[in-house]
Amino acid sequence: MASRVFGVPAELAGGLVLAAAAVLGVLAKNIGLTAPYYDLLLGAQTTVGVGSAEISKPLLLWINDGLMAVFFLVVALEIKREVKRGALSTWGRAALPVYSAVGGMVAPALVFAGIVGINSAQISGWAIPAATDIAFALGVLSLFGNRVPPALKTFLLALAVVDDLGAIVIIALFYTAKLSLAALVIAFVVLAALTAMNLLGVKKGAPYILLGIVLWVAVLKSGVHATLAGVALGFTIPLEADRRGRSMAEDYEHALHPWSSFFIMPMFAFANAGVALGELKISDLLQPVPLGIALGLFIGKQVGVFGTAFLVTKLGLAVKPQSITWTKLYAASMLAGIGFTMSLFIGSLAYGDPALENFVRLGVIAGSLTSGILGAIVLSMTPAPKPLEYSESGAG
Repeated sequence: MASRVFGVPAELAGGLVLAAAAVLGVLAKNIGLTAPYYDLLLGAQTTVGVGSAEISKPLLLWINDGLMAVFFLVVALEIKREVKRGALSTWGRAALPVYSAVGGMVAPALVFAGIVGINSAQISGWAIPAATDIAFALGVLSLFGNRVPPALKTFLLALAVVDDLGAIVIIALFYTAKLSLAALVIAFVVLAALTAMNLLGVKKGAPYILLGIVLWVAVLKSGVHATLAGVALGFTIPLEADRRGRSMAEDYEHALHPWSSFFIMPMFAFANAGVALGELKISDLLQPVPLGIALGLFIGKQVGVFGTAFLVTKLGLAVKPQSITWTKLYAASMLAGIGFTMSLFIGSLAYGDPALENFVRLGVIAGSLTSGILGAIVLSMTPAPKPLEYSESGAG
């Protein structure tokens, strides 16, 4: 992905487009003239088929099951690259963001569970505040230019990668519907074929794409969430360079990243951020689900990320780069509480009740806005690092 889009840093541009799409979704849901058409559009039955075989779903589910599978494909390609060559390639570099990401997933879930109640029927949403939206978080970071040392951006990026991996595992284990054994067997056979192609050194794109489509259909029909097909496909696409020095995984990542940032995620935000404000009251924020999500994102994330980072650093289990002051790390921990896209996605899996889905949107928006605004304020109060601080060789 280009470092700048129309003269604006790419991370900021992606965050702005995502924010604009979310605002547009809220407006479309709440303006009298557009609200019926918004619901009609998202509920429009759309059919894709070949011969007698077809899949028919409302547009909203094509976005959440189809487009988001491509988003998760990009996520998987990023995770693979970071593990093989990037910030997660050695334990010395990965320790701080890995420990912090784990703490940043556990603490919000505990906050949510503490507010909602461990035995409540609504506890199924425990993972909603555990996610970080890297597009928004990096977008806020990019506002501060050289006030942000490169190591801080690397830390937040690596943390979000581990966070995404955790979300993938959570979706696979806890948000799977009733399974179809036949479809699941087909999915495993296709995945085995993709893995075999990787091991045999097949570096042509067409076989991976064709089998990836078959895998998506099989996973969709299996009861496992269809987006996980994108994850599985991403992990099987070869990262090693071919005879021309080209990496298929990196080529696909670079080609798909702009589509993910400027089309798929905004489409998802537009379709899923449409909370009906007229149906809500300020007091609704004090209901267990929205309050648990909002406080999980705002308090749970910063306590989990910063508290874990502080603890493992003091115990000698990880090294904090010199250019990252504790204040800057605290600001980044607050920005990790921007959970928008992935939180809304997990919320759509956790609850089927429209009233609870509105509560999810309210809690995610409140927690993410508070985290982003206060994180930006704290970061703005920190001084820019000295030039010498950029030449460190620590675990960043």
